Amino acid sequence: MYVKKCKYMSPFSKYSSQLSTFDFEGKKWYNKTKYILCSYGVIVLKKRKNITLLKRVMPYFLKYKFIMFKDLSCASLSTLCELVLPLIVRYITSSVQQDASALAVTTILALGGGYMLLRIIDTAASYYMESVGHIMGTRIETDMRRDLFAHLEKLSFSYFDNTKIGQIMSRITSDLTDITEFAHHAPEELFITTIKLIVSFAVLSSFNVYLTLIIFSILPLMIYCSYKFNKIMKETFRESRKQIGEINSQIEDSLLGVRVVKSFANEEVEKEKFEEGIIKYFNIKKRMYHCMAGFHGTNKLFDGIMYIAIVIAGSLFLRNGKITLADFTAYLLYINTLISSIRRIVQFMEQFQRGMTGMERFSDIMDTPIGIQDSPDAITLEKAEGNIEFKNVTFTYEADKSNVLTGINIKIPKGSNIAVVGPSGGGKTTLCNLIPRFYEVTAGEILVDGKNIKDYTQESLRRNIGMVQQDVYMFSGTVAENIEYGLPGASRAEIEKAATLAGAHEFISSLPNGYDTYVGERGVKLSGGQKQRISIARVFLKNPPILILDEATSALDNESEKLVQKSLEDLSEGRTTLTIAHRLSTIVNADTILVLTENGIEESGNHAQLMDKKGIYHDLYMMSLAENKENAIWNGNK
Repeated sequence: MYVKKCKYMSPFSKYSSQLSTFDFEGKKWYNKTKYILCSYGVIVLKKRKNITLLKRVMPYFLKYKFIMFKDLSCASLSTLCELVLPLIVRYITSSVQQDASALAVTTILALGGGYMLLRIIDTAASYYMESVGHIMGTRIETDMRRDLFAHLEKLSFSYFDNTKIGQIMSRITSDLTDITEFAHHAPEELFITTIKLIVSFAVLSSFNVYLTLIIFSILPLMIYCSYKFNKIMKETFRESRKQIGEINSQIEDSLLGVRVVKSFANEEVEKEKFEEGIIKYFNIKKRMYHCMAGFHGTNKLFDGIMYIAIVIAGSLFLRNGKITLADFTAYLLYINTLISSIRRIVQFMEQFQRGMTGMERFSDIMDTPIGIQDSPDAITLEKAEGNIEFKNVTFTYEADKSNVLTGINIKIPKGSNIAVVGPSGGGKTTLCNLIPRFYEVTAGEILVDGKNIKDYTQESLRRNIGMVQQDVYMFSGTVAENIEYGLPGASRAEIEKAATLAGAHEFISSLPNGYDTYVGERGVKLSGGQKQRISIARVFLKNPPILILDEATSALDNESEKLVQKSLEDLSEGRTTLTIAHRLSTIVNADTILVLTENGIEESGNHAQLMDKKGIYHDLYMMSLAENKENAIWNGNK
């Protein structure tokens, strides 16, 4: 599917697409994958035609055109063997009819030897097709998977905000696997069948043109029925792929959240959700197999019709002397070759539709526009000084029309420590995410060292910015590998130095295997404070001039918070630092504190100045103190 009348879809669109009908501007829309509702209105979805999909992936095939040429040449040799045998039988039958004694032993041996030679060539050709041909298909699959992953890496946060990871996983793995078989067999089967149809028609017409026309007149009806079934098959394959993606998403949610599931004793709830998904998948597959059974059964019926037509019409022509026995014998052999070829292409149709579905889902992602791109004349930011300025910045998420940030103006001198506080939903995290261009500003501009961040390459801009977030992501691997992620290729000495600066060396050394300890999926073997200090070590190793701390201690207990806070203070020294804080006691020493609400920056100053104003910051700070006292009393009574 692709969008015809809307450039972007909102998050709501993925829910509205599940509706059977909906009203818009007084008109009822029937949602059968033709229409979809989003914040921009009703948009029309069009199905991609096969020819469009083939054009989209043709460059991948052309890259291996010489291998494909050799493969098709081998297919020609293999086809030649099948087409020669009926002619040999015809020659022998005709010779015996005229004068059996005239058929010399040497002639028979020569015919047999020639045919065996062709079979040896056929064996070599088949080996090449099955090995090199399939490897070519795997190369095409690998190239497509590489490009798909590279394109996904370029997409902005907005795409991942609205797309399930399970669906992406399905497209980058199983969908592309079907393309391997398609890439190899599609040109081969079509080429072989075309040759056999043309040669068979020419040879059979030379035997008896009327009998040939009778047989070939059945083919259009057979092709029409195949087309109808194929259309249904493609739709069911598409639904199947989509549903397996939904199952992958559900499995991912359940397994990654297994601790939450068990803490609420909701195993049965997850089982029911999973059962609902697999039953839906089962029903789709059941419909698909009914379609496939009808497809293959109908083609078997046409096989029988063609055979009986040859026997009846051929017998009548033979009785009336319109065809010789030798020609009729060869005719039967050629028809067997022809029907076996048609049967092969019919069987290949199932594979063809799987491949086309995989290509369609591949194209859906590859045709997704890259929201944030480097300008053609973008320059590299080697080492930033750390001056940051927001000039009348406004930001709106694509999902809705309301502004998250409006008319923001901030000047942050290099080396200063700026804190951003305010109520939830005020846009604090969004403000910081705009600096490394995770999202693009809707209006206004952000400057780093006097230049618009759009004038820098994204890679060089982000290499100058370090981020420590509340939700620390740990990659599956060792402690050392997770720290090294801050500077790929760093030495063990550099990794240990960064860990020491982050206050993490001591606890890492006490782990079973030290820096080589496996942290588990998403770092499950480590505590929250340990993961946070490793993430700080990661940024120490990166050594960026600009630092963003996004509620880095809000999820930690008091003891862990003190350890991490000390590491953060060491990390912030000498860097331009923006801190988003939930616990206001952690930012009282900031050079400037900005109070950000939905109305913009309402207050600005240091801690003492803002407390004297007795405004929003004063109220937030007093609430924070009360909350801390309550927690202290609670912890003391435990």
